[in-house]
Amino acid sequence: MARIAVLGSGIMATALSFPASENGNEVRLVGTFLDREIIDSIQSTGVHPDLGLKVNPGVTAYQLEQAEEAFDGADVVMCGVNSFGIEWAGEHLARLMKPGQKLLTVTKGMRADDDGTMRILPDVLRSYFDPELAESVSWNAIVGPSIAGELAVHHDTCVVFCGQDQDDLDYLADLFRTDYYHVWTSTDFVGHETGAATKNVYAFAAGFAQGMLRAAGKENDRYVMYNYGAAVFAQGQKELRSFVTLMGGDPVTADGLGGVGDMFVTSMGGRNVKAGGYVGEGVPFSEVQDRLMKGVTLEGVAAIKVIGKALGPLTERGVIGPDEYPLCRFLYSVVAEDAPLEMPWDRFFGGLK
Repeated sequence: MARIAVLGSGIMATALSFPASENGNEVRLVGTFLDREIIDSIQSTGVHPDLGLKVNPGVTAYQLEQAEEAFDGADVVMCGVNSFGIEWAGEHLARLMKPGQKLLTVTKGMRADDDGTMRILPDVLRSYFDPELAESVSWNAIVGPSIAGELAVHHDTCVVFCGQDQDDLDYLADLFRTDYYHVWTSTDFVGHETGAATKNVYAFAAGFAQGMLRAAGKENDRYVMYNYGAAVFAQGQKELRSFVTLMGGDPVTADGLGGVGDMFVTSMGGRNVKAGGYVGEGVPFSEVQDRLMKGVTLEGVAAIKVIGKALGPLTERGVIGPDEYPLCRFLYSVVAEDAPLEMPWDRFFGGLK
C-alpha cells in the first residue's frame, strides 16, 4: 500500500482516486483555493459535485490549509491542477514535497520563452524547486485518452505513464492498474508530454464543422462534414508528430495513446470543441471568449496561444521553416486576431503537389 497525496481535487484528479484506492492505496485529496466547495462536499457527503459520484473508502479530502498534514508521509504526490495553475502548483509543491517522493502529474500544456523555446509543464514545475530537492524527486506524468467520468465509472481506459526511470514507472503503474484502467509505460517523457500538450490545439478545430453546419441549418441533414473533419484531424496529427520531433521526442510516440489517441478523444466533445463550434458558426473568437464562454477554462485555446505564438520567433530564428505547422499558425490567427474561418487547405500535407 502507498500513500498518495494529490494537489487539486478536480474531476480528473478525483477520477484517478478510484483505481488507486481500489488497489488498497490511501489517497489524500487536497483542494486548491478554487476547490473549497468540492472539498466541503466530499467531507460532508462523500460526493464530488462535478463528477456526481461518491468517492471510495480510502479517499480523504483536505482543504488547502491542511496540505502539510495530507502530504506528510506520502510516497507519491500527484499534481492535479489545470495548466492555468501550474505556476501556483510549482510554488506549493516546492514547499510541500520531500526528497525521495515520486511526482505524477496530470496537468497538460506548455510554456514558451520570448524566443519561442517551448517547455513541458513538468520542467516548469521543476523550476520552482531547490536544485537539490529537484534532483531527489522522481518526475513522471500520465498521458493518453482519458475522460474523467468514464474512468470513474470503470469504463475501459488505456493510458501511458511516462517518466525518466523505468523502475519508478513500474512502481507507479502497479499502484493504479486494474481490470479497467490499463497502463503502459514509456521513458519518452518529452515526447509524451509534447503530444499531450499539442493535441489540445487541434481539439479546438474539431468543432468547426459542427458550427458550420448549424450556421447553414444543415446539422440534421443526411450528408454532414466528416470529410472536412477528417482532413483537419489528419493535418493536426501530422503537426503533432512534427512537434514531438521538434521537442526531441520519439516521433513514433505521436502515433500512440499519448498522441493520436489522446487527440481523438479530445476531439469528440468538450469545452474546446464547443468553442470551435461557435467559431464555425461565424462568431469571432473574442466574442466567444468574452461573452458566450466567459470564465470557461479552455485548455486548447491556452495551448494555441502559447504554441502558436512561439512559431513566429522559432521561424525568425530558423529553427522551423515558414511553411511548417500551417494549421497551428492558422488557429493562432483565429484566437489571437479574430481571423475569419478560411482554412488554408492548399498549405496542408506539405502543400499541393
